[in-house]
Amino acid sequence: MTAAASTQTASAPRPRFSINPVTAGKRAIRPILSVAAALAVFAALALAQNAPLSGIIEAFTIGLNNPNFWQQTVVRAVPLMIAAVGVAIPARAGLVNVGAEGQLIAGSVAAAGVGLLVGSAFPGPLSWLVCAVAGMLAGGVVAGFCAYLRVRVNAPEAVTTLLMNFILLDVMLFLLYQPWKDPNGSGQPQTRPLDPAAMLPMLPGTRISIAILVALAVCGFAWWLATRTDWGFRITVAGGNPEAAVRSGISITKTSVQAMALGGGLAGLGGALNLIGLEGQLRPDILTSFGFIAFLAAFVARSNILGSLVAAFCFAALMVASNPLQLRAGLDGSAVYVLLGLACLALTALASTLRTTR
Repeated sequence: MTAAASTQTASAPRPRFSINPVTAGKRAIRPILSVAAALAVFAALALAQNAPLSGIIEAFTIGLNNPNFWQQTVVRAVPLMIAAVGVAIPARAGLVNVGAEGQLIAGSVAAAGVGLLVGSAFPGPLSWLVCAVAGMLAGGVVAGFCAYLRVRVNAPEAVTTLLMNFILLDVMLFLLYQPWKDPNGSGQPQTRPLDPAAMLPMLPGTRISIAILVALAVCGFAWWLATRTDWGFRITVAGGNPEAAVRSGISITKTSVQAMALGGGLAGLGGALNLIGLEGQLRPDILTSFGFIAFLAAFVARSNILGSLVAAFCFAALMVASNPLQLRAGLDGSAVYVLLGLACLALTALASTLRTTR
């Protein structure tokens, strides 16, 4: 290259970053159209059941303007958010954790057992700590065992974690109908209520316990661990390119078990916080469908931890909206799951469209 050419090249203006307004407009409007399409299909299904459209609109309007609606949403979001992060972290290591439901149950059972055992013998903070640690350990052991089966005998973790949901549900039902059944519970399958000292205190002026603060702190720590540490880098490499990870000296076995155990531990902690922060006693239906909704939240967010939190909170709001839909529109309580499924389908289709247009 001559001096004149190099001078001309150096003095040439750099190309400016430009945005195609048509393309940007299409990408900006797609999420709105996706959600609108989901709502339109849901409204059509509701009208087919003779539900008044005005009642559906009124149900959502009243809910959004009701402070009690948002308090219930926050309460429901606690186990959902932690469980969604518990699904997202193993996914970053290339693992599919479909067992958040069972891990939530394991955490609730462990926390209930410890809470009933210690009773009022421990002061409040110590009781909260042992219940939370017991729940986290229970969920971590369950998920870690499934990961161990994956790396040792090549048992698909998607299958083993799914089957553990049913096993743990049966274990909980056995405890509720047999040894842990409350003799003063009018024959209902539930444990004795926990001692008030074992329950988390409420935030001033609300019906929200400090479990939400614990959940946000734990999820923030999990985000930092997965995105800002060497360990998080190792699990990402192991999940993205196992061959490169092995050549770099990263143990696939170790990272897989660690990532799954951490995810299960988070879900177990969510179950424990739901028990000591809201329920106060173990019942069969306190966490029904929570694990699968948490899985959907992580799936929609594509295993992004912060995105999983946002999706879990939005799904919690949809779950709480089932009550206004029953009262105002006369729909069945399961109708909200139809809306949830439609929203997930719309967002999944949107993500696929964006990938194909890049």
